[in-house]
Amino acid sequence: MGAMTRPAAVPEPPILAVAGSRIVAGADVVTLRGFGLGGWMNMENFITGYAGTESQMRRAMRRTLGEEGYQRFFGRLMKAFFTDDDAALLRALGLNSLRIPVNYRHFERDDAPFQYREEGFALLDRMIALCARHGIYTIIDLHAVPGAQNQHWHSDNPTQWAGFWAQRQFQDRVVALWERIADRYRGNGWVAGYNPVNEPADAHGDVIGPFYRRVERAIRAVDPDHILFLDGNRYSTQFHELGDPLPNCVYTAHDYALPGFVDGGPYPGVSRGQYIDRDTVEETFLARTAYMRETGTPIWVGEFGPVYTGDPQRDAQRYTLLEDQLEIFARHDASWALWTYKDVGLQALAGVSPESGYRRRLAPFLEKKARLGVDSWGGTDAGVRDVLDPIEELFRREFPGFAPYPWGAHRWIHGHIRHVMLAEAMVDEYARTFAGLSPAEAEALADDFALPACVVRTRLADILKAAAGGPRDAEPVTAAAAP
Repeated sequence: MGAMTRPAAVPEPPILAVAGSRIVAGADVVTLRGFGLGGWMNMENFITGYAGTESQMRRAMRRTLGEEGYQRFFGRLMKAFFTDDDAALLRALGLNSLRIPVNYRHFERDDAPFQYREEGFALLDRMIALCARHGIYTIIDLHAVPGAQNQHWHSDNPTQWAGFWAQRQFQDRVVALWERIADRYRGNGWVAGYNPVNEPADAHGDVIGPFYRRVERAIRAVDPDHILFLDGNRYSTQFHELGDPLPNCVYTAHDYALPGFVDGGPYPGVSRGQYIDRDTVEETFLARTAYMRETGTPIWVGEFGPVYTGDPQRDAQRYTLLEDQLEIFARHDASWALWTYKDVGLQALAGVSPESGYRRRLAPFLEKKARLGVDSWGGTDAGVRDVLDPIEELFRREFPGFAPYPWGAHRWIHGHIRHVMLAEAMVDEYARTFAGLSPAEAEALADDFALPACVVRTRLADILKAAAGGPRDAEPVTAAAAP
């Protein structure tokens, strides 16, 4: 497949705004269709392959590679992970937006709060400008905040305790960071807007509404024009704690369907004890987006998407699930961002090749991580039932009414045993797979994440192109193909 011709300069559009239940650019209605860029400025264990949280992994990698090797590996990874080739691929599929998850640590250190790091903003500047060259809007998504806004690894949380909601100083830092971000990107028409907190999980539900009103006032004082994309509580599925809608805001639901989880059943069929077919998928979508229709505000599905198993029959069912979701979104005028664009083979459109040096080096580690069910996303408990069975039975017997937020005792137990305790034990094991690499070798290994070295899921690309109306004559960028 040939390389795509780079586009001519694209004129900057009007700043997007909310007009009733639609997003508009001037007089034109805009439906945002695109991806989330997980694994870049906010890393996740299932995306790039490590265990535990990003902060744990980075500390271990610095110990193993040394400072020069660490800087060269991650410096190169941040450039190779998404380039003009990737933006050209999205545009060839007819997609027009990219949600960019970021970790606050790129902009501010815990030992130097309110002192901002220019290198983090430089990374974001580059990505926004790169996407703009291809006519792609960007949404800045604060995916990990000081103290952690939810109970899981993707907020860089090693504990299952979301401390952000109980600590005013954490909230002050987030408000101040958004003031700095808003000041930097005000007036930029290619920035679709700001997503202040990803998947909040305020266990008591009494802080999130006032915090959203506070951060909205702070941003508007600096940048009165850009849209705010506000996630619902309980991982962007509940909105009743938010009160009346704020002006020029889009409320965003996350809509993962049970048959698309790694342990999901057939589609249509039974997943986790529930029969799910196309009608059930639509009912779930309607329930999760009821607030938007009741308030007459736009619908944006900020995350959704199945994982793939490698089994042709099961994956065919998951592609059918995805097609059904995209048809439902279109019929209800919903914008969307599919999770996720690039990873090591679980879910993304572009996957690091199994034949790459990175994947070959990591293969035994990934096998062990899968066997122990260490990853929450993409892992199962099959290999550790002998450990979990007596603990689950103990809780059923001794604490029958125990139902911790947000998902109850079963997932709370698994979170502690598999995704915290076992994951932390494997953090250094991941880093040791890179032991002995010179700084130059470490840097070269990061190039395995560049699109020409990746495998693209052609069936997924075809589905997205059909849903987004991609140009028929677009020539795909160079990349290996997979079903």
